[in-house]
Amino acid sequence: MKNIFRELLQTKFPIIQGGMVWCSGWKLASAVSNNGGLGVIGAGSMTPQVLEEHILKLKANCNFPFAVNLPLMYAQIADHVEVVLKHKVPVVITSAGNPMQFTAQLQAQNCKVLHVVASSKFAQKAINAGVNGLIAEGFEAGGHNGKDETTTLCLIPSIRKLTELPLIAAGGIASGKSIFAAIALGADGVQIGSRFAISKESSAHELFKKAVIAAREGDTLLTLKELTPVRLLKSPFFSEVMQAYQNKASTDELRTLLGKGRAKKGIFKGNLSEGELEIGQVAAQLTKIESVKDIIQDLVDDFNLCSKQLQGIQL
Repeated sequence: MKNIFRELLQTKFPIIQGGMVWCSGWKLASAVSNNGGLGVIGAGSMTPQVLEEHILKLKANCNFPFAVNLPLMYAQIADHVEVVLKHKVPVVITSAGNPMQFTAQLQAQNCKVLHVVASSKFAQKAINAGVNGLIAEGFEAGGHNGKDETTTLCLIPSIRKLTELPLIAAGGIASGKSIFAAIALGADGVQIGSRFAISKESSAHELFKKAVIAAREGDTLLTLKELTPVRLLKSPFFSEVMQAYQNKASTDELRTLLGKGRAKKGIFKGNLSEGELEIGQVAAQLTKIESVKDIIQDLVDDFNLCSKQLQGIQL
């Protein structure tokens, strides 16, 4: 089967690891790339100097394609782009901003650009900007998300109608069966965040990983839309946010409550009371902390089993 995703990114499997802040350092990214996926360094939590260190360490431990995720709203984004170009990063995933800003500059240096979108409107803007592919993220996803709450099941077919560009589905995907479903809907591949976020190679704190394992259906919620929408695991800080809404807090009051460094405190340092615990709805399906090698093998085996079971089925 021809797969334009593999032709574009040169990976064995059509699987991208999400560029998650405080989870996606060089260890996770190199493990994913070494096992056939596209590993991603999440630059959103890094200074340009730290990003450079992670790129160098990844290159020392991996000979396969990898990517860097660049949130365009980041204050030092221009410096991040310079680091990416300096080290000839083969793929950049841009998000949270105007894709027109750096796409042409990156592509001029033979860097492939994928842009994350949460609606058909923003997909069209990315297409107009000339990106090489789209990552369509449904609101099931963890971390920062779209305000419209469009599910992956609805988003992928809508964007597929707009373009023949490589289309990657994200949000709510953690099994081979969900990869199969995404491809059936028109995706060329998938991006997986939450399952990799709690892998052995993830830089997230062990207490955060265990909290995700303990999560049940309904234990996450998309909130703080007045600032930047984010899906959070229910926790004491989450309860503070909900209480603020009940008290009809203003946007400025919500911003003060959030403060700075909440995600680092929760995900990286393991402060489950005061930290911001970002994870996807699919957390309710996760039952153990695994190595990246085992995760990818399980995804492939589950996909192939699903394909075999559904072969020849008709309505």
